[in-house]
Amino acid sequence: MPAIAISQPMESYLTHRHRGQARSHIWTFTMPTIRVMTPADYDAVIALMHSTPGISLRDADSREATERYLVRNPDLSFVAEAEGRLIACVMCGHDGRRGYLQHVMVLPDYRRQGIAQALVKRCLTALERLGIHKCHLDVFKTNTTAASYWQGQGWKLRTDIDRYSFTREGNENA
Repeated sequence: MPAIAISQPMESYLTHRHRGQARSHIWTFTMPTIRVMTPADYDAVIALMHSTPGISLRDADSREATERYLVRNPDLSFVAEAEGRLIACVMCGHDGRRGYLQHVMVLPDYRRQGIAQALVKRCLTALERLGIHKCHLDVFKTNTTAASYWQGQGWKLRTDIDRYSFTREGNENA
């Protein structure tokens, strides 16, 4: 299947045998729509997070924090919709020098269709337009499925650095 870049009905002709006879059917399949994520998508994105293994919710995923992130990084985060519901998401931001992908997720029933690739490509293209040519993402060490996916997509596991985080007291879930 080609990368998902447009939204239009696509007819796929499938043939199967029924009681020894070949029968043709036309199935209508709607390509997912990819668009810029907006604050109005928040509830659907949170529901997607709850439905996606390997994704962790933190206080930093609050509605207010997500809105600040989208305002600070306009037109860099994307969602995919199919059959009237949100099925995938990627949040993208930058610090002026490096890009960062967060919460890249596709509902399990929609995986292996190129949707994540299309979302990430949109992010990397948007970052490149801003002059940003390097992008990072974090994967939980326990999420071996995601690690395999990213390595298969050509992303390199950094072994030369460790990431340290500082969290203010009382904000352990930040």
